Amino acid sequence: MVKIQKVIKDSIADNIGILEGDVLVSINGREINDVLDYRFYLADQRLCIKIKRDSENEFIIEKQLYDDIGLEFETPLMDKKHRCENKCIFCFIDQLPKGMRETLYFKDDDSRLSFLHGNYITLTNLEKKDIDRIIEMHISPVNISVHTTNPELRCKMMHNKRAGEVLSYIKMLSDAGIEICGQIVLCRGINDGEELTKSLNDLAQFYPNLRSVCIVPSGLTKYREKLYPLKGFDKSSSREVIKQVENINKFYRKKYGKNLFFCSDEFYLMAEKKLHNDEYYEDYSQIDNGVGMLTSFEKELDLYLKVLSSDERKIKRTVSVATGEAAYDFICKMVKRIKKKCKHVECNVYKIVNDYFGHTITVSGLITGVDMINQLKGKTLGEELILPRNMLRAEGDLFLCNTSVDELSSKLDIRVGIAEIDGASFVDAILGLKEV
Repeated sequence: MVKIQKVIKDSIADNIGILEGDVLVSINGREINDVLDYRFYLADQRLCIKIKRDSENEFIIEKQLYDDIGLEFETPLMDKKHRCENKCIFCFIDQLPKGMRETLYFKDDDSRLSFLHGNYITLTNLEKKDIDRIIEMHISPVNISVHTTNPELRCKMMHNKRAGEVLSYIKMLSDAGIEICGQIVLCRGINDGEELTKSLNDLAQFYPNLRSVCIVPSGLTKYREKLYPLKGFDKSSSREVIKQVENINKFYRKKYGKNLFFCSDEFYLMAEKKLHNDEYYEDYSQIDNGVGMLTSFEKELDLYLKVLSSDERKIKRTVSVATGEAAYDFICKMVKRIKKKCKHVECNVYKIVNDYFGHTITVSGLITGVDMINQLKGKTLGEELILPRNMLRAEGDLFLCNTSVDELSSKLDIRVGIAEIDGASFVDAILGLKEV
C-alpha cells in the first residue's frame, strides 16, 4: 500500500473521485508496494483500483492500454531505497572523507533502480520471490555486480555470507530469458588472474542472455585507514588485464559472433594503449561504466566538426577546459582537432590533480570544486571555463565536495559552462553555440 501525494487535475483519477491522501491498496487484485508494481499492473485497459480512505473503496477504470491515470507519490520509487547489505573490500563509499553531502554516504543496492536508472545490484538483498517478480514482469536487462563467480571468494570480497549462494539467481534469470549486463570490479591480486578467467568463462555460458560484462579497476582513495589492503593497477598490470580479457573475448567472439567482455577505458588509459574503434563496442551496452565512452566521444566530435557551417568555423573565442589526469591527453587531442577546424578558437586544457581523494584517483567524474579553485587560481581561463557534466550531481549544481558551480565561478572570476558527455556537446561548448 502506498499513499497518494497528488492527483493531477482533470486526469482519469481526478475525474473518478480519487483524492490526495488516499492510500492505493491494489490494482486488479494485485497489491501495490512500489513503482514496479504500479507501472506493471497499470498497463491494462480495464482496472479495478482499491483505495483506502476511511474505508476501502473500489474504482473501475476503462482506458487505453498504456495510458497514465494521473497519480503522483512521495518518491519516484513509491518506497524507500534498498540499502546495500555488503561490506565490499573495494567499496568507494567506505573511502570517502568526512564532510561531504550526506546522500553520498548512502549505499544503494536496489533492483528497481537497476531497471529504472541502470544501477548495478549485487543480488544479496533479494529473495527468490524478488527474482520471481523480475521474471513475471520481464524486467530486462538486469545489471549485476558479479565481481567473481567463485562463491567463497565472492563472500570474502563482499563480507556477506549470502554473496555466494545468490549467484544461482543469475542462472534463474537467464533461464527465464532475462538479459544480463555484468560488472566486475577488479582488485589486484584478489579476483584477477585465474579467478578472472574462471569468472568470464562461467558467465559466457549464459549467452545469448548475457549481453556483456565490463571489467573496471577498483578505485582507491587516500582514505583507506583500517580497510582491506588493496594495491592499485599500474601500466604493466593494466596491460596484463587487457591482454587477458581480449584473448578470452576473442575466443567467444569466434564462438558467438559478438563481443561479450570489455575492459573500461580507464584500463586502456593506465596501460597507455590505443582505444578500440567504434565497431568493437557494438551497441555500447556498457558505456555508462566507462566502456567505449572516449571512442564514442571522438566519433561524435569528428562527425560534428564535418557539418559545421562556414560561419561557425569563423567563431572567435578564448576558453579553457578542466579535466582529470586520465583523460587529459585525450581531451588535448580533441581540442587540437577543434582548433584545426576553427582557426580563431583558443582553448587551454588544464589537468586537475586529485588532491581531495588522492593522486591515485584520476578520472574527471571525481574532480572536486575545491581542487579546481586551488589549481586554476591565476591561470589563463579566457571568457569561459568548460567542465564535463559528470563532475556534478544530477541537479547540475554541486560538486562532490559540496562546492557549488556559482561558488567556483565566483572564486575564479569566470563564467562556468557545463558540457554533456558527448563529442557534439563538447564542440558546442567550446564554440559557445548553445547555452550549456
